[in-house]
Amino acid sequence: MSEKTIGEKSLELHEKWRGKIKISSDVEVSDREALSLAYTPGVATPCLEIEKDLDRSWELTRRWNTVAVITDGSAVLGLGDIGPEAGMPVMEGKCLLFNKFGNIDAVPLCVRTKDVDEFVKTVSLLLGSFGGVNLEDISAPRCFEIERKLKEISDIPIFHDDQHGTAIIATAALKNALKLAGKDISEVKIVINGAGAAGTAIGRLFMAFGAKNLIFADRNGAISRDLPESFLTSEHARLAEESNPSCEKGTLAEVIRGADVFLGVSRPGLLTPEMIKTMADKPIIFAMANPTPEIMPDKAIEAGAFIVGTGRSDFPNQINNLLAFPGVFRGALDCRASDINEQMKIAAAEALASVIPESELSREYILPDVFDKRVVEKISEAVILAARESGVARK
Repeated sequence: MSEKTIGEKSLELHEKWRGKIKISSDVEVSDREALSLAYTPGVATPCLEIEKDLDRSWELTRRWNTVAVITDGSAVLGLGDIGPEAGMPVMEGKCLLFNKFGNIDAVPLCVRTKDVDEFVKTVSLLLGSFGGVNLEDISAPRCFEIERKLKEISDIPIFHDDQHGTAIIATAALKNALKLAGKDISEVKIVINGAGAAGTAIGRLFMAFGAKNLIFADRNGAISRDLPESFLTSEHARLAEESNPSCEKGTLAEVIRGADVFLGVSRPGLLTPEMIKTMADKPIIFAMANPTPEIMPDKAIEAGAFIVGTGRSDFPNQINNLLAFPGVFRGALDCRASDINEQMKIAAAEALASVIPESELSREYILPDVFDKRVVEKISEAVILAARESGVARK
């Protein structure tokens, strides 16, 4: 009898668990007086305090430490558009990680709509219940519009982890990889294949860190501002204005020539050993398609790659969102931030990169382990400082 797959084992456990999170009480209610204090009639007094000053909701309820994890089920964990109910196991898992790694309470919410304005309206009506919102597994380009519209009307952080969490980790990984390669981010050529939610956010954070020669590519090849309008979506048109300064054109195989860095958030097998051989000295490869990367690490190393990172836990240098979002939200909640802005993301990436002392960096150790307890502490401290310096902290 063959051994069960990890999927089969997980299904059995999900049938046993019947959910991965629960609500439990922090208050003992063992007699009538305790009941009267936690609930009626005593609870009327804190209610009236909040009525007079809504900010008191942060002090008199659990809002200060509660995040909503919200999806429409349209881009679930590599599975695609499987619907909100089918996305619930992933949302519960995300909430579990918030709690175990960031000591944050998180509530999974799966919304039955793909209409941008209806989704935004639904979330906006719930904002008073939470200290932050983590948007999850929403397909591009709708995710960009949803995040933008929510940020315009929200007084709490709105964070699309598939975009910004991935960008923070990838930026920290690049920072340490370039140290080992002896290269400067302002001088290297970077090619990002896959211009969806993650690729776009990664590229923009790389540019915020000083990348000057960065090219986005998709299935049609390099994205350039002098392409015909019919070739570009509105989001790609914006990217074209921000990147590819030399207006390079062509397929991935053409634009990767002479590149120092390849980052893929696209599809399996897209990067070949022959392409790597045309790259610059000490090429850095972040092949992040999941579960099968753009090139397997052993093949990339054989072709001359200096450092290889993937999204998988069974290879070195895993670029895993779990390294970012618990610390980012811990910091944002602790200073009661109204936003998670660019300065906070930059600070988070720098903090994550600094967890590993330069003397300990190696080609197979450019990011700390997800269980390294220094990660959340360092990121949260950096995020709080950046929030205060940028004026979005409220305490």
